[in-house]
Amino acid sequence: MNLRFIHRNLKARFRDQRQEIKALLAHIRPGDTVVDCGANKGSYVWTLGRAAGKTGQIVAFEPQRELAAYLRDMVQSCGLHNVRIEEKGISDHAGTMQLMIPGGGTSPGASLEQSILQREDCAAYPVEVVSLDGYFAARTRKITAIKIDVEGHEFAVLKGAQHILEQDAPLLVFECEQRHLAGATVPEILAWLQARGYDGWFIRRGALRPVAEFRSELHQRQSGERFWDAPDYCNNFIMQKP
Repeated sequence: MNLRFIHRNLKARFRDQRQEIKALLAHIRPGDTVVDCGANKGSYVWTLGRAAGKTGQIVAFEPQRELAAYLRDMVQSCGLHNVRIEEKGISDHAGTMQLMIPGGGTSPGASLEQSILQREDCAAYPVEVVSLDGYFAARTRKITAIKIDVEGHEFAVLKGAQHILEQDAPLLVFECEQRHLAGATVPEILAWLQARGYDGWFIRRGALRPVAEFRSELHQRQSGERFWDAPDYCNNFIMQKP
């Protein structure tokens, strides 16, 4: 058992992603299937694995090869037999895409979006990508929840899961920032989800606020150095069907 890995999960649950994980744990029951898109170092994996129980399943996607290998080791060392690590990216199609990694090595900012090259120097290599609808086409159990942290590629992830959203109505927990997006805006993505029956909240100063109150110019103001660290900067959303 790796205590550092477990500590990372506890820190996420009780401090850094408190509202997101609270919503997931309120929604997940033993035996459920949960998807983690962009697992990175696995801050949700241990918690989700325990919530779904021995009869459930967590499928965690992480295209960075070093991190996928790390996650496989952590899952094995922690005895999380209900967690499957997939070294794949998630998009709206199946194939191969270039994964851009700021600074080389590994990074929580790795993205499938070419627009990242306008902001940062990146290493890049090809990775396999799948859509959630395609990957889970033969599923026999519905998907209960999907967590998405893909640095600007979230609209493609959602578009590639339209059948799942319609048929299974999973809880969605996702990060979405205008500074990472190309070809869409945060309000457009929220409106796209609302048109499909979803509603929910964004997180402001650790509290939930209705999505209807979200304003990009106010809640994702891009002014000042490291504006994304400002107390009123909001980039995390929780949405579900009533």
